[in-house]
Amino acid sequence: MQPRTPAPSETDMRNIISEHLQLEGALLPILYALQEVYGHIPEAATPLIADALNISRAEVHGVISFYHDFREVPAGRHVVKICRAEACQAMGATPLAEAALARLGVEWHGTTRNGAVTIEPVYCLGLCACGPAAMVDGKVLGRVDETRMEKLLAEAGA
Repeated sequence: MQPRTPAPSETDMRNIISEHLQLEGALLPILYALQEVYGHIPEAATPLIADALNISRAEVHGVISFYHDFREVPAGRHVVKICRAEACQAMGATPLAEAALARLGVEWHGTTRNGAVTIEPVYCLGLCACGPAAMVDGKVLGRVDETRMEKLLAEAGA
């Protein structure tokens, strides 16, 4: 993970936006770039993006809120996603998720008090034959049981 800039400046956000304006369908690349730098989409970026793309603030917000990977607040240093799709549920994802949430002391989309881990639900990682599946910092893992999840969380500093 890249270090995150704690306080986004308008100038920096405008620079990120302008670097992507020439792309077709520039909104998503702009959002991904902002999140890569800041760890979330700063609220102050919405009017800047809307102005640069000549769209409404509501349209920008609609895209941010539609895609589950975009965050309006920064995530922890590590992001753990647990598949909630039916195939993984059939293989034990529900008790796995309940144990992980209890271990971390948070609800879905929550971040541990020490800022180490954010946990999120995801609805299919494409490993249906290897469920339950999880993703840790972008790395997809299959056949994750409670013992393996405990080890992953400990390694992440939770």
